Amino acid sequence: MVKFSKEYEAQLVPEWRDAFLDYWKLKDELKKIQMFNNNSFDKQNDGFFKCSFFLSFGNISSFGHKQSNDGAIHVHKKLASSLSQGDLYETQLLEQFGDVEGASEFFSCLDDQLNKVNQFYRIKEKDFVEKGNSAMKQLHYWVIAENALKTKKENASLHSNDDDPSISSHPSCVVELTEKAEKKEEEEKEDKNENDSQERSSRRMKRDESGRSFSSRVFNCQGKNLTINIPLTTPTQALSAIGSFVWEDIIGHSTKKKSNSRGHHTNKTNLHHARKMIKDAFVELYKGLSYLKTYRKLNMLAFVKILKKFDKVTNKEVLPIYLRVVENSYFNTSGMVMRLSDEIEELFVKHFAEDDKRMAMKYLRPNHRKESHAVTFFIGVFAGCFIALMAGYVIMAHLLGIYTKQSSDPVYMETVYPVLSMFCLLFLHIFLYGCNIYTWKKSRINFGFILELTPMKELKYREVFLICTASMTLIIGVLFTHLSLIAKGYSSTLVQTIPAFLLVFFLLVLICPFNILYRSTRFRFLQVIRNILFAPLYKVVMLDFFMADQLCSQVPLLRNLEYLACYYITASYKTQDYGYCQRTTYYRDLAYAVSFLPYYWRAMQCARRWFDEGQVTHLVNLGKYVSAMLAAGAKLAYDKEQTTLYLFLVVVLSSGATLYQLYWDYAKDWGLLQFHSKNPWLRNELMLRNKFIYYFSMVLNLILRLAWLHTVLHPNFGNVDSRVIGLFLAALEVIRRGQWNFYRLENEHLNNAGKFRAVKQVPLPFHEVDEDE
Repeated sequence: MVKFSKEYEAQLVPEWRDAFLDYWKLKDELKKIQMFNNNSFDKQNDGFFKCSFFLSFGNISSFGHKQSNDGAIHVHKKLASSLSQGDLYETQLLEQFGDVEGASEFFSCLDDQLNKVNQFYRIKEKDFVEKGNSAMKQLHYWVIAENALKTKKENASLHSNDDDPSISSHPSCVVELTEKAEKKEEEEKEDKNENDSQERSSRRMKRDESGRSFSSRVFNCQGKNLTINIPLTTPTQALSAIGSFVWEDIIGHSTKKKSNSRGHHTNKTNLHHARKMIKDAFVELYKGLSYLKTYRKLNMLAFVKILKKFDKVTNKEVLPIYLRVVENSYFNTSGMVMRLSDEIEELFVKHFAEDDKRMAMKYLRPNHRKESHAVTFFIGVFAGCFIALMAGYVIMAHLLGIYTKQSSDPVYMETVYPVLSMFCLLFLHIFLYGCNIYTWKKSRINFGFILELTPMKELKYREVFLICTASMTLIIGVLFTHLSLIAKGYSSTLVQTIPAFLLVFFLLVLICPFNILYRSTRFRFLQVIRNILFAPLYKVVMLDFFMADQLCSQVPLLRNLEYLACYYITASYKTQDYGYCQRTTYYRDLAYAVSFLPYYWRAMQCARRWFDEGQVTHLVNLGKYVSAMLAAGAKLAYDKEQTTLYLFLVVVLSSGATLYQLYWDYAKDWGLLQFHSKNPWLRNELMLRNKFIYYFSMVLNLILRLAWLHTVLHPNFGNVDSRVIGLFLAALEVIRRGQWNFYRLENEHLNNAGKFRAVKQVPLPFHEVDEDE
């Protein structure tokens, strides 16, 4: 049977870990009591805990009241200094504990844990209830706006020659609320009378933020002015909003008929976006409420378990007494979460699932895909095939002397080898991402939430390994066949285009519209690449700049891709004139651009984040990528003209960029180098138990960051071709990035945990404006 502590840790919400009952600390207190009193500790669980891990609260309650003994302890309840804390509990030990040393410390710690659990539950419950009320009010506004738009469209078609009726004057805006909604609004008014000033300041902040975005129309419903605020996260939305304003406000009445149709289309589009925003808010709110239910259930079980252990160690019977207090405490008796959760289900089924509860539950309670044993089997099959084919390819290449400086076939190294090196770097990166997923999962790092991946569609690490092994088996198999044909003397145009067919095949798989080969992942990848390419036009999210950082480690891949595109598009493969592209001026200029592009994209993302968030840190981060661009330019210039001046520039600029990047890696991205930390040179909170791994990773990151010294030193590795050395160094950079990925998300996870942030904050579309405003 799995120990309770492991099951407990596996089930708790990672970002709320510090808010859960500290079961391990209480176990340490029990060990002290055991040591003080020389009592033997029975490690075997009794029959009560051999049942299922998830027990009903009714069974817990009945168990607690069977062995009532009021002569051991007495728990006092007192009012806290602030309303947010609620009631505080303090345990008084009676005469029975006179012979038990350490019991007072144990119950003091237990009281602190109970008070912490109650306080956190109360705060989170209040937060979710406020969000729930706000989301339901937004849904009500959306229903009114939708009905108003439908009626306006019908009137416009009936009275095409009359003046347009405005939404603000349409009677459909004045609707009768249901009895349930009216009662809810009355309760909200009573609660909000005390928090008038806070609400006004909140509305003011929302109004200031909304000034950055366009709004569709202002309409009046039930005496309130409302605007639909759709955040302009894409150029399409911005142009649509601008077009709406130009058409409706600048052109005027002379083209009223056209403006009406355009206005209807714009309003319909905005309402569609508003509906999606409200739907996402409901999904995230429901997820948060589910976490809160798990929080209550797990803490209740933890209290039962630790009290049972205490009774075994001390031979006392305090479980029934203290458990009665826990059962009557706020976190276990409050029913607001259950009621709000049921109400959200009801509304979601009605408005977002067409009264289909099964469809609604697919959004509210998404099921994670089960991992199949077939995936593991095929990983083994493809891995074996890849190793065999790779061994054959290397042996044949060695016999032909292809990878030596005095290669008998320089055309192969100039045309086919870039294809091999490009795919090797790509799938090495993907393989390391699979390793990252495995380590994140083992370390309880919620990478799916951080990167905003869809729970039902995100790749598992086994699936990533399957993609890598299957793809590399295909690639090496095709190139092995191509090399065999060349060795036999086949040099026709068709044979020379085999590597090009390989590139086209993977490109077609990537953009394939059919629901095969992980379509959702492929399309999400293309969407992120689009966001990177058009930076800073798109709002930057975590996944966007995380992927852009990956591209910064794949400059050699981009250079090879650019060269191969030129080689095959210009039909140089027909004459095997591999030097044609390098002789053209535009290609040399493009080579500079490709080397700069990843750093440029990342710098533009930093600029966009500074514009959106106003934090100077993003400008400092932008400077890091500018320094990398300068260093890359100096290296390219030095490769072209081997002069002392360019060598000096390479050393100075690369050294400065390396120091800049190292500091940012350690202090900002990884959150290390905290000199006053309890873990020297690290941080207070570490996800890995072995501190040596962090120190090793810091040293390894330093060594791999110095790979640019190869440009200056030009080390000699015998008869090996320089391109092979370049591939090896590029692979080291990819490995460094794979290591960086783990600590980057670990730091992000700890930041979320420090703020107890386990669900996304979804912006809501409708903004209320007072009459005087």
